[in-house]
Parts: sequence; C-alpha cells; structure tokens
Amino acid sequence: MALFYVFASYLALGALAGTLAGLFGIGGGLVIVPVLIFSFGLQGVSSEVAAHLAVGTSLATIVFTSLSSIRSHNQRGAVRWEIFRPMAVGIVIGAVLGAWSASLLSGQALELVIGVFVIAVAIKMLIGANPKPGRDIPGHPGLAASGGVVGWVSAIFGIGGGTLTVPYLSWCNVRMQQAVGTSAACGLPIAVAGALGNVWTGWGQPSLPEYSLGFVYLPALFGIVLTSVFFARFGAALAHRLDGAVLKRIFAVVLLVLGLRFLLS
Repeated sequence: MALFYVFASYLALGALAGTLAGLFGIGGGLVIVPVLIFSFGLQGVSSEVAAHLAVGTSLATIVFTSLSSIRSHNQRGAVRWEIFRPMAVGIVIGAVLGAWSASLLSGQALELVIGVFVIAVAIKMLIGANPKPGRDIPGHPGLAASGGVVGWVSAIFGIGGGTLTVPYLSWCNVRMQQAVGTSAACGLPIAVAGALGNVWTGWGQPSLPEYSLGFVYLPALFGIVLTSVFFARFGAALAHRLDGAVLKRIFAVVLLVLGLRFLLS
C-alpha cells in the first residue's frame, strides 16, 4: 500500500512537471529534480544518493517526453537538423562526462550545485536576461563543442538542455521557433546518454532503494512519464489563455525558494 501512495505522488509530479513545461517552455527536469530530492528524503533514501538518483531519474523521463516534443516541432518544420547533427556528437560525449562528473560529487555537494543552478535560472527569468542575436551559426567543430558544454551541464543537473540551448541558438541568429524546436531535438541525446551514464555510474551502489537501476528509480520514472506527456499539452494550451509574464515571475519565485532551500539545508 505504501508503494501505491508513493507511485501516486509520482503521477502527480509528472502532471505538475508537464504542465509547467508546457506553460513556460522549459524542460520538466528543472522541477522534477528538486521535488524528487525532497521526495526521496521523505522515503528515507540515503542523502548520499538522493540527489544522484533524482538527476538520473529526471534524465530518464526526458527520454520519453522529448520524443513527443520532437515529433510536434518537426511537423511544424521547426527542427534545424543540420544544426542538430553536429551538436548531437558533442552532446553525447558531454552528457556521459557530465554523468561521470556528478558521480564524483558527494550527495550534499551535488544538492548545493543544483541549488545554485536553480537560483541562477530563477534570477534569469525574473530579470528577463537573454542574449541578443550577435553572431552567425558556427561550423561543425563549433557546434560540436557547444553541444559538449550543453550535454555536460545538462547531465549534471538532470535537465534536457533547453535552458542553455535556446539562448545559445538565439544568440546565433536562429529564429526563436527553430531554436526551441532544435533544442527539443537536442534533449533526446542528452537524456539517453545522461540516463545511461547514470545507470552505469550508479550500478551496484549499496545505498540505493529497491527498484533502482543504477541512479534511475523505476517507480518514479514510470509514474512521471505516464502523466507528464499529457499534461505538457494541457500546459501549452493553458499558456495561450493566461498572462505568461505574470506566470513566469511566479514560477521564478518558486524556483528561487527551492534553490534557497538547497543552500540553507
């Protein structure tokens, strides 16, 4: 019975993450990771693995949710595949290195850097700081290098990379719709490589709870995936009816509180 209630909470988290992702156009990982860390703490999961388990599980959920997003953007011609392909090479390498880098950190240290990152994103949303278009799209080596950075950072924080990829492509004079669509495509190799990296680095860890596959917690993965895809569509529809600027500020404040909670705990 206890597992039933835990699984129900993951269904609710998937609904929340999907709705927020649809509303604000950001990956659900930014919400999933902090909430999972708190949830694992309530379940009695060791603090040494809770943050790693949250990051790995978040990346695994993005594998499934990104497929729906890619299909939707591609149907609208918004994915720049000639940009995606060289970036994907760097992304895969960077994401594997990111999963390995995260595994070298203690649970407390990983929670600290996640808290700092969440606060930085919140401040960026509050002040509306976005780079203005200022350069052309680089060649394949430049795109691969930028993909490596995006993959590395994203795998550490358990996100799909949109927080980094969209501003970068916009800075390279890619139209916003295409920047978002191409970023959605980049989320898949980030998630696949990052999730597999977390399965590998977490394999055999003695402190992991039952039903874990390395640093991927299967009940949370299935529960979040079951609801997040549907509610992402709901959030996108809701975004057209509500004041996006006000909602974004509210969400930024929520992220700020979550980030401070990590720093002060």
